[in-house]
Amino acid sequence: MGRGRRTRAARPAALLAALLAGFAAGSAWAAPQAEPLQPYQLVRSLQLVQDRIAAGDHAALPMQAKLLELADARFRAAGREDLGEPRNLRALLVYGMSGGNPATIEAAAARVELDAGNRSVVDGIVSYLGGDPTGAMAALRDVDPMTLPADLGAFVALVKGSLLATDEPAAAIALFDRARLLSPGTLVEEAALRRSIRIAAASGEADRFILASTQYAGRFLRSPYASQFADSFVSGVVALHASISLTRLAEITAMMDAERERVIYLRIARRAAIDGLADLSAFASAKAGKAGDGRDDDDPRAQLYASLSTLTSENIASVQDRLKSIDRSRLSENDRSLLDAARTITREVIAPPPAPTGASGSRPESPPDDAALPLVEGAVTERPAAGPATPQPAGDATDNAIADARRKLETIDQMLGASPR
Repeated sequence: MGRGRRTRAARPAALLAALLAGFAAGSAWAAPQAEPLQPYQLVRSLQLVQDRIAAGDHAALPMQAKLLELADARFRAAGREDLGEPRNLRALLVYGMSGGNPATIEAAAARVELDAGNRSVVDGIVSYLGGDPTGAMAALRDVDPMTLPADLGAFVALVKGSLLATDEPAAAIALFDRARLLSPGTLVEEAALRRSIRIAAASGEADRFILASTQYAGRFLRSPYASQFADSFVSGVVALHASISLTRLAEITAMMDAERERVIYLRIARRAAIDGLADLSAFASAKAGKAGDGRDDDDPRAQLYASLSTLTSENIASVQDRLKSIDRSRLSENDRSLLDAARTITREVIAPPPAPTGASGSRPESPPDDAALPLVEGAVTERPAAGPATPQPAGDATDNAIADARRKLETIDQMLGASPR
C-alpha cells in the first residue's frame, strides 16, 4: 500500500516537472516532445500546486496562476470529444471551483450533453463564481457531495457550506467536515477549517472552535491564508472568553512560531482591554511580553493594553502614570492614537469638577421657573417634587466615568479600524 501511495504521489509531481520544462521551452500547454496535455492532467497539476500552497509554499502562487491560465486556454480549445471523456468533464468542474473562469466553464459545458447531476453542478458553480448565491444554492441544494468523485465532492461540499454559513451554520459545518474528509491535507481542507472556526465563534460553539483552531494551527499555519485564520481566532477568543480556558488558549498558541504567537497575544490583549475583559487582557499582555525568548522585553503595546485592562476606580492614578511612561515612538500610528486617547480620558476622569460660579464668582442665583420648562412644545412638563438632592457617592461617579471611558476607547478603536503590527 505504501508503494502505491508513493506511485500516485509521484505521477502528478512528474507531470508538474514536465509542465515546468514546457514553460521554459515556451510551450503553451505541451511538455517537450509530447502530445498536448489532456485537461484533466493540467487540473491534476493545478491541484498539486494548490496543495503545496496550503502546506506553506508561497513560491507556488505564481505557478497556480500560470496553471489556471493554461487550463483556461485548454478548456476553451477543447472539443466535444475531449469533454466527452469523464475525467476531463470532472476536471472542468474542479477547475471552476479552483479559481477558474466561469465563462470558460459555461462555454465548454455547452459543447457536451450533461446528465441532470452534472448540469446541477455546472449551474451551481457558474452561479457561485458569478456572484449569485441564491442561484448557486438552488442548483446545488439536492447535490450530495458524498456521491461524487472525491476531488469534485470536496469542492461541492466547500461551496455548499459557504452558501449556508449564515442561515444554517450547523449544516455548513457538517458540509465543511465532509469536504475535509474527502480531501485531507489540501487547500480544500485548509479553507474548510478556516470557515469552520469563523462559524463556530459566531455560533458560540466553544468546543468546536477550540478543536478546529487546534487542527488548523497544527497543519496550516504556513498557508498564505493564515492571516484570515488569525482574524477569526482572535475574534473567537474574545467572543468566547467565558467558555475557553486560558490553558487551552496557551496550548494552541504554543504551536505557533514566536513572532506569530506574540502578534496573536497582542491582538487579543488589545481587543480584550477595550472590551473590559481584565483577566484575558492581562494574561495575553503578559504572554505577549514573554513570547519568543521567555523574557519580558517591555513591549510598549503590551504595556498599553495591560494598562487599559486594569483601569478601575481604585487604581486610575497609577494607570495614568503607567500610560505616561509608555514610549509612544515605539507604537504604530493607530496605537499612538489609542494611547493619546487613553491619556486624555484618564485625565478627564480624575480631574476635579469645576466649582459652579456666577459672574462675580459667587454661587449663581436659582434660574427662573421658565428655565425648567421643555424647549419643545408638547413635551412632558411635569416637574419633580421639591426635596433635598441625593448626593452621588464619589466611587459610583468614578465607576460611571470609567465605563464611559471604555465606551469612548471602543469607539475610537472602531474608527481606527486596525490591529497592531
